[in-house]
Amino acid sequence: MNEPLRDAYLTRLGLRTPPPATLDTLFELHRLQVERVPYETVWIALGEQRTVEPLDSLRYLLRGRGGYCYHLNGAFSTLLDWLGFDVHWRVGGVQGAVGDAPGASANHLVIEVQGLDGGPWMVDAGLGDGLHEPIPLVEGVYEQAPYTFALRPSEVVPGGWRLDHDGRGSFLGMDFAPAQAKVEDFLAKHDHLCTSPESGFVRVVTVSNRDAKTIRELRGRLYKETTATGVTHTTIDDRADYFGLLGNVFGLSLPEIGADRRDVLWSRLCVDHEQYLAGKAAHRRAATAD
Repeated sequence: MNEPLRDAYLTRLGLRTPPPATLDTLFELHRLQVERVPYETVWIALGEQRTVEPLDSLRYLLRGRGGYCYHLNGAFSTLLDWLGFDVHWRVGGVQGAVGDAPGASANHLVIEVQGLDGGPWMVDAGLGDGLHEPIPLVEGVYEQAPYTFALRPSEVVPGGWRLDHDGRGSFLGMDFAPAQAKVEDFLAKHDHLCTSPESGFVRVVTVSNRDAKTIRELRGRLYKETTATGVTHTTIDDRADYFGLLGNVFGLSLPEIGADRRDVLWSRLCVDHEQYLAGKAAHRRAATAD
């Protein structure tokens, strides 16, 4: 237990005192985590290096930053453990698109919390446009506006589970294994995800958060909001607007990142956007030719 780190984390989530380890607390903490701590890969584009050690992840978040699943769920699981929850890591695997192999590939870290009413519970603050609240490890359909999720036994991981995403979501689904996981299970995949030119996290600078009504996603210079009534798309054309969006919408103000590094990041985003537009144009030409 590191009480100063615990209390600083609770402060970032908007809580003044350590709450009891109850089911209501678990739900409240999960909501606060996904609303206030962004899923983000800006750190990769800035050339920063990170570990997946949970205390390192917690310190990243306490600097006002976010991360991807290893950091978000690693830090969050540590907080839950310090508060007295029975927390277990699970090896997961996100299936991004049709053609990707399903299974517990270790490209995702999942949390399972046991010992509470109606449990065990799947806790996952590291899926971007995923869960707003925990769900019980019981097969069924779970409405969490604006999306609907389904949980069922995995077809490819013996004894594991499969979370099927809403058809409008950013990935198809995620399988996870039933055994206890440890940091070492994720090291090789973490290195690939944050360094390989083939990694989507390296290719596209991504930021997202959500609340009970709206999912907000920033991919490169494309900003999207999804609600129960529809989807809006906005292209960010101005450098100041981009960094204002990071701070005002995603809570990612980046006070330690100077003008020079911001210029480099914005230039990279502009190059990526032009390549994106060129790819769309080529796709339209090919479709017309067919």
